[in-house]
Amino acid sequence: MQRNAWGLVQKKLAETLKVYPKVKGIQIMNDMGNYMFSQYRGEWIPDTPARRRAIISNLGTWQSFSNSSPVEGIEAAIRTFYALDKKISLYVFGDEFSGNAIQPVIDAVDRINKVTKDVTRRVRIHAVGFPVMLRDQVGHGNTGERFATLMRILSHKNGGTFVGLKSTRPETGMGKLKRG
Repeated sequence: MQRNAWGLVQKKLAETLKVYPKVKGIQIMNDMGNYMFSQYRGEWIPDTPARRRAIISNLGTWQSFSNSSPVEGIEAAIRTFYALDKKISLYVFGDEFSGNAIQPVIDAVDRINKVTKDVTRRVRIHAVGFPVMLRDQVGHGNTGERFATLMRILSHKNGGTFVGLKSTRPETGMGKLKRG
């Protein structure tokens, strides 16, 4: 994704932050659960205009190992920030799921993001899918299609929204919006 859509990732993250002009805390992790700002490991980053600018700026050059699967990052975020006394939103920006199977991931997230008495979950999962891995690939093994399938299911089961972009060009519009 860094080769083909990183500018668009930065743009969509900035747009997402703009939708929420003030939040109680923010955290940025990669797909492996590694933190962008290690000094805030395991805690919320205070939401300030300067920190938001630093997030967007650092995203431009942030490079850390990726196994092309959001699973470890999703699980790490839920395990670290899940709290019985509050609800949080998790946003996953991605293009691939390279794992062996989708159902074990869904089952694992169900175990750690349990349904509460009010029949909701504490962590709402949203996702933006970038169509980088859809080009020139067909069949069930396509990691871009598998990402979209995984994130549509996780978003639906966890009270979030999946947005699939239809192009990696920044000037084009959003793809289909599916509210779970």
